[in-house]
Amino acid sequence: MLTVSSIAHVAIRVKDIARTLDFYTNKLGFTEMMHLDRDGRLWLVYLRITDDQFLEVFPEGEGERAAEREAVGYNHMCLSVPDIDQTMRELEASGVPLIRPKTMGADGNWQAWIEDPDGHRIELMQMGLDSMQAAAIQRLKQA
Repeated sequence: MLTVSSIAHVAIRVKDIARTLDFYTNKLGFTEMMHLDRDGRLWLVYLRITDDQFLEVFPEGEGERAAEREAVGYNHMCLSVPDIDQTMRELEASGVPLIRPKTMGADGNWQAWIEDPDGHRIELMQMGLDSMQAAAIQRLKQA
């Protein structure tokens, strides 16, 4: 069996790299870690989510928006937040609209949804103490 310690990065392709970097750095607060060039052109940008988790952004995407949520492929990225209400206040102050309001998910976690300029969906989740995930984690710790 494969031993995995975490998800290291999620990669997205975007149409307008400047617009995307503005969104993720100035509105969400991610830190730009590095650029990689290939053949004299920007190939990708690494944005820091945590010390060992990154968003990898590739420029020059084709089309106008990410695929709709029912399409096969990337569906969404979920960011864990400590306080969903504080997160929503921070988003409002940054001018980032919610595409789905704060709700209690079927799994027992608070969630709200935003999207980036290219339509990539982002779930913001505050894990509930009694959520299905919290219960599963407790079972694994006791096993």
